[in-house]
Amino acid sequence: WDEMAINEYEQELAVLEQEERELQFSAFTSEMALTVGMMLYEEVKRRGKAVVIHIARNQQCLFHLAMEGTTLDNDDWVRRKSNVVHHFGQSSYHVGTKLRQQEKTLENKYGLALRDYADHGGAFPLIIKAVGPVGTIAVSGLPQKEDHELVVGVLRNYLAELNGATTR
Repeated sequence: WDEMAINEYEQELAVLEQEERELQFSAFTSEMALTVGMMLYEEVKRRGKAVVIHIARNQQCLFHLAMEGTTLDNDDWVRRKSNVVHHFGQSSYHVGTKLRQQEKTLENKYGLALRDYADHGGAFPLIIKAVGPVGTIAVSGLPQKEDHELVVGVLRNYLAELNGATTR
């Protein structure tokens, strides 16, 4: 098990909860998925890395890109992490951190098969204000905390640009 101290888990969980409160949309269109997907792609390319990017709304794929250097395994990780977001309405990293804090697994706490669920970072809920989670924005290919931070960072930048554009 992860040897993170109790207060470290509490601090991490508080940050993850804040991200989910903060990173919400008033609407999310197919064109927005394309823009977010390309922002994720450009950021990963800038870092010289490769990931699979998957964005879905109401389980319909709006954007999917498997960068050179990724494998089918990355596609499966995206699917499994997205299933966690669907099931819990929280980021896969949030769910995983909470489970590690409790020294539990998806299998022994919820009976969820690991072949279909992964509580590793990289899938974030697509949240519509006053509606709730309606989809997922997921990546796989980096260490789990980096996968999570990549998605959060791009969403934060995208929403800042979007909100900046609407308040001018």
